[in-house]
Amino acid sequence: MTKNLDKDGLSSIVDNYQLFYIDLWGVVHNGVTLHQEAIKALNEISKKGKEYILLTNAPRPNAVVKSFLEKMGMEKEIREHVFTSGEASLNYLNKNLRDKKFFHVGPPRDFDLFNDFKKMQSKNINDSEYILCTGLFDEHNSDLNYYKKLFENNLKKKMICTNPDLIVDRGNARELCAGSVALIFEKMGGEVIYFGKPYPEVYNLSINNSGKKILSIGDNLNTDIKGANLLNYDSLIISNGIHKNEIKEKGIENITKSYEAICNYIQSELRW
Repeated sequence: MTKNLDKDGLSSIVDNYQLFYIDLWGVVHNGVTLHQEAIKALNEISKKGKEYILLTNAPRPNAVVKSFLEKMGMEKEIREHVFTSGEASLNYLNKNLRDKKFFHVGPPRDFDLFNDFKKMQSKNINDSEYILCTGLFDEHNSDLNYYKKLFENNLKKKMICTNPDLIVDRGNARELCAGSVALIFEKMGGEVIYFGKPYPEVYNLSINNSGKKILSIGDNLNTDIKGANLLNYDSLIISNGIHKNEIKEKGIENITKSYEAICNYIQSELRW
């Protein structure tokens, strides 16, 4: 049974945990503005002497996301807790593929991810040795059939996906993410290496989590909650996020069953 924390708040369970993995997009901000109640909760967690990581499936290095959050008005102390799927990807790319030619699938704003080895970027997918997927091209940001045609002769190459999310809500607009493109590649028979939630590496790289009692907070059952389930962490889903309409129509118990996920707690927004 998923316990509702709307009445008692996060403060009612905070003492049960030593470390909190907290999603950014959908929990702390909506891509446009910060959620002030969530900011208050982060400050209260710190006052309690607890650790937290703002773990996000953003396909960019930590520094780029911190700069974005600064522009949104997030204070420096909170920004320092950020860890991205892009940072985890970069760690792998630098160790294993730095000298290989790649074809980038994603918008120009994601170029920060491969600044240090941009000379290895190929403009032609047929000349590349692997595919680096950070999202969708701006000019093809809703037509997934375009990517089927793009990939059909390159399925023997590996794809590195830097954001496993399928969709995200930017303000009130829903957008496709890199995970949707990677899913097409997989369904066509290609191999994808994912970085980000729900895959364990991003959690383990972000902080020393050994032996700690952990709560994972997020709005996405496929990434935030399944990641917690895979690692045996407790989980709290924010219901006003990506699954808002589904939860409203069918209830959290039915929705978690359909996604084969387990949530210990639910809260409409992150609130202390």
